[in-house]
Amino acid sequence: MLDYNVYTFKWHEYLLIALTAGAVLFVIGFIFYQNVILALLFSFIGFYYPKIRKKKLIKKRKAELSRQFQQALFSLSSSLVAGRSIENAFREVTNDLYLLYPGKETLIIREFEQINKLLENRETIESALEDFSRRAGVEDISNFTDVFVTCKRTGGDLVEVIRRTANMINEKFEIQQEISVMVAQKRFESNALAVAPIGIVALLTYSSKDYMEPMYQWSEFGPIIMTICLGILVFSFWICQRIMDIEV
Repeated sequence: MLDYNVYTFKWHEYLLIALTAGAVLFVIGFIFYQNVILALLFSFIGFYYPKIRKKKLIKKRKAELSRQFQQALFSLSSSLVAGRSIENAFREVTNDLYLLYPGKETLIIREFEQINKLLENRETIESALEDFSRRAGVEDISNFTDVFVTCKRTGGDLVEVIRRTANMINEKFEIQQEISVMVAQKRFESNALAVAPIGIVALLTYSSKDYMEPMYQWSEFGPIIMTICLGILVFSFWICQRIMDIEV
């Protein structure tokens, strides 16, 4: 089954992402150094970008799984309130999820189908959930699994636990949505501010070559100054992204 902590690109996807990033970096490198060889060397950094992209896709997939898991918990709670057993309630959840998410490729549907298969093979519900939690690597799912297993063994109120967990995930999602709306404009501004210096350097280079000429001469230490400026620009962009990457 799928390990949500791992994301594997197909070779053509990896190549496309790396070459696209490399092309962008080549343009930036040429603007700052006016040297094809240095720009080409700078573009090789683009082969590191798939790792960054991979982390973003893993985070996005986990967020999607957490949201779908919340809907599954609402359905599970309703089935238990209706008097179904735990095992039958999990089977009923899959049918409800088909109505919400048409298509077997939906993450949460695949996971609940896997849980039901394990139950049919005489696995316990606890071990099935623990397997799902381990592969998901999502805090909400891990917390629910821990509480569920404890309640199952000690005879706790499973309906109340599931209901509260679903409400907690929903509140967390709403807070994340509010934060995303609040920082959307600032994120756009930070991206614009990151691109603006590159545009200014390009404008000055091609409109006033004599003015920028010293910045491309090694005898004047111009490329060294350009490298320092580019490093400051990258560091500032990284800091802005870290500030706006708010976890709930």
